Amino acid sequence: MARGMKVKIEGLRELDRALGQLPKATGKSVLRRVLKEAGEPIARAARDRAPKLELHLVENIDVGTKLTRRQAALHRKTFADDRASAEVFVGAADPAGVQQEFGNERHPPQPFMRPAWDATKRQALHIIEHLLWTEIDKAAQRQARKAAKAGK
Repeated sequence: MARGMKVKIEGLRELDRALGQLPKATGKSVLRRVLKEAGEPIARAARDRAPKLELHLVENIDVGTKLTRRQAALHRKTFADDRASAEVFVGAADPAGVQQEFGNERHPPQPFMRPAWDATKRQALHIIEHLLWTEIDKAAQRQARKAAKAGK
């Protein structure tokens, strides 16, 4: 069974405070947009590294917020419900992806997801750090315009 990986970014307390200033739903939406954008370089790298004989595998590598029913049953949420948090997943919806990544009794492993993560994780974290400020600012400006419009 494949295990999830946790990434903790330290030193971003200001970002967390700014997110806390937004309504919870808006904060979640901002986080999802940023995480999807940051996941794209990982997905592209995985598509490039995936075995080409399995085109259906390449076509099924994506970034999203939903898991298959089986994946959801195996997944454990680690975030508290009372905080604005979001999860985004990068990988293949095709179960053959696990067989390709880790191998089985019929063929050896052909890893493509882990090397993609290793090659692009710093880029993804950089995108999160910088794009999150931009998205928080945009959301705060939208909230201010809505408040001003409602106040007229």
